[in-house]
Amino acid sequence: MTVSDVMSTRVRSVKQDTPFKEIAEALIAHGISAVPVVDDDNRVVGMVSEADLLRKEEFREQFYREGYKPPLRARLRHPEAKEKATGDTAGELMSAPPITVSPEAPIGSAARIMETREVKRLVVVDTDGRLVGLVSRRDLIKVFTRSDADLAAEIRDDILGRVLWMDTDGVQADVKDGVVTLSGSMRLRSEAAIAVRLTQRVNGVVDVIDKITWKEDDSKWEGR
Repeated sequence: MTVSDVMSTRVRSVKQDTPFKEIAEALIAHGISAVPVVDDDNRVVGMVSEADLLRKEEFREQFYREGYKPPLRARLRHPEAKEKATGDTAGELMSAPPITVSPEAPIGSAARIMETREVKRLVVVDTDGRLVGLVSRRDLIKVFTRSDADLAAEIRDDILGRVLWMDTDGVQADVKDGVVTLSGSMRLRSEAAIAVRLTQRVNGVVDVIDKITWKEDDSKWEGR
């Protein structure tokens, strides 16, 4: 599965001159936590999130001389926070450059980008940088809602039936709550290991229980 399989295509976007209040109203009205900022050619130039808007409230205490000072960690991670607190338009509030992903990217790649960049969502753009969608953590979790029957069919028909080049007639795949149990027998130990690894890579599989037996241990051949 790729990002295009799970992303949201009905995305609310704003322009760089969109006022602060209009952005806030859009987030509330559409039940979203961030909006992409696009130029006149629909190319994504930044992202405005709830956190960006809340900078204004965060630093409002300083205006009233209450002695508030953001934690050091927050200041180091968001050195532009105070500047954003004075912003009145999307262009002044947005985080740029935007963190993007291709619609053809595997959902695993999208998850890794979110983790390494510490973001909750990614803007999906085409090869020209134009907005095509938005993918969030929640969207990626959708893959784990696949039915057991759907998972079993893919494993039996695609993994065991077509992808593997060895004899898998003696292997059975049973799925319960996303957990796959592989049982039966194969000729080589290495073949059984490959079947398990490929099953683990199927989108939506929670875990794989390996009960496959093998007739010959070919691990001793390794390195010869």
